[in-house]
Amino acid sequence: MSRIAKNSIRFDKDTICKFEDSIFTAKGKLGEMQLSIKSNFTIDIKESEIFIIPNNNTKNDPNWGTTRALVANIIQGVSQGFKKTLELNGTGYRASVSGSTLKLQLGYSHDINYEIPKEVKVECPKQNIINLSSFDKEKLGAAAAKIRSYRKPEPFKGKGIKYSDEFIFRKEGKKK
Repeated sequence: MSRIAKNSIRFDKDTICKFEDSIFTAKGKLGEMQLSIKSNFTIDIKESEIFIIPNNNTKNDPNWGTTRALVANIIQGVSQGFKKTLELNGTGYRASVSGSTLKLQLGYSHDINYEIPKEVKVECPKQNIINLSSFDKEKLGAAAAKIRSYRKPEPFKGKGIKYSDEFIFRKEGKKK
């Protein structure tokens, strides 16, 4: 039985939350998001708290905690937002933003142009750092994973694109 699902979700006064026709809507200073809730659950919105309440026969539904986490992510996204930072390690590896395109130079014979989704904001304060921010956690993670997939970090020299909080296990090279 889920323990996390029983907890309430707190939100500030700047965030407006509604639950109508099994669709949860949250609107905050960063944007507006909607989530379709299964018919097994209802959402009770009090002054500054939200409770996910299962229907009487679905007390042990494994989606209870998942639904609560999705609602909590939406509320945090529209009020505070999410951020991820990618680091480029390698000689000649560069990133730059031009309009809605991220231009990556990753040691290939050609440059890689990644079209940035409109929900995600990308900044390059240095040539080897990419800052991604968004109010949608799912699209932010998908964009970061796609950029990282162009050149994953390798374990011998550590070259590639990695998350800033990621640790790369290094291997010892060939011995003579």
